[in-house]
Parts: sequence; C-alpha cells; structure tokens
Amino acid sequence: MSTLHTVNKSPFDRSTMASCLAHLKAGDAVLIIEDGVVGARKGTAFAATVTAAIGNAEVFVLGPDLAARGMGEDDLVDGVKIVDYDGFVDLVTKHDRTQAWL
Repeated sequence: MSTLHTVNKSPFDRSTMASCLAHLKAGDAVLIIEDGVVGARKGTAFAATVTAAIGNAEVFVLGPDLAARGMGEDDLVDGVKIVDYDGFVDLVTKHDRTQAWL
C-alpha cells in the first residue's frame, strides 16, 4: 500500500518535513505545498535531505504555491517534480491513502 504524504510547513520553521521524509517507504510520494515548497529549494541546508528522499519516493511540489513564493523550476532540487491542482488530484487517486504532516 502506497501513501501520498503532504507537507505544508517550511522545514526551516518546523520539523514536520524531516519527520515525513524519515517515514517514507518504497512506492510512496511526497507532495510539498504552501510554505513547505521552500524546503525543495536547491542550495539550502535542507536540499540534501530532499535529494536523499528522491531515492526512496517521488517528490512533488504544487506549482501555484511555488509561483506564489517567487520560485520556479530552476530553483528546485534536481528530481523534484511540479504538479498543478489536477496533478494533486491524480496523486491522491494513485495512492492508497494520504497522510497530512502538519
């Protein structure tokens, strides 16, 4: 059974993203939304943790939340994928369950 994990808090503000990434299993996916998208920015102290997670699971960011924070695809850690709202829905339906990390 696969899980879609959603994270909406910045890893520079709370430890929820680190906890989420530590609990990933093969076949899981992470969707980073809202202020959490800054955690997928390359060159930050958290970039290596996100890169390591990509080895175990797919990592996505919500495009509108990325744009709202003045970021684009070139700002992201290699391997992080951008989805729109339809892609968010697709991820929910693809996985057996969804876990929100608050």
